[in-house]
Amino acid sequence: MYRFLVIFEKANKYYSAYSPDLPGCVATGSTREEVKKNIYEAIEMHVQGLLEDNLLIPESESFAEYVAIAEKPSIDSEFV
Repeated sequence: MYRFLVIFEKANKYYSAYSPDLPGCVATGSTREEVKKNIYEAIEMHVQGLLEDNLLIPESESFAEYVAIAEKPSIDSEFV
């Protein structure tokens, strides 16, 4: 089994997705469900192509996490 991080983004009316560990492997969709299905299929096809070409499947080295920062009051709000 192979496992890859996928980044999902909302862009205007559509969604896009990509895997940082598989350069060029991207997908789009008009809904979140559609882009998830499309990126899954894109990754399957990408890996299958690597296998057919006798190339190594890259190990997933990417990770993601949220970073929270405290909200600072704006300079203008100090004078209100």
